[in-house]
Amino acid sequence: MTMKASTRQVDGVTIVDLSGRITLGEGSVILRDTVRDLLGKNQKKILLNLGDVSYIDSSGIGELVSAYTTVRNQGGDLRLLNLTKKVHDLLQITKLYTVFDVKDDETSAVKAFA
Repeated sequence: MTMKASTRQVDGVTIVDLSGRITLGEGSVILRDTVRDLLGKNQKKILLNLGDVSYIDSSGIGELVSAYTTVRNQGGDLRLLNLTKKVHDLLQITKLYTVFDVKDDETSAVKAFA
């Protein structure tokens, strides 16, 4: 299953709905390109919805961290939404859970950017 990314705007926040697998190769490239594209359009409030992401490998985790760093360096904010148990556990194990601002529901996540 290849990864798909679609974006939508809610109250000035860009929500990126990701589905599939964020893995070495295509998945991480799609994530990187999407974030770069948004920053190029000066959209710096980014919420990654990972509800339909079935799997992330170490390369995908690296790409999430890289996206987070890139956005922060450009004065933006990147947060995560709707982690599946697998992804949540992975972030806990890698000690990255505390790095990211993780939300469980979209409304409060969007409000958190204000």
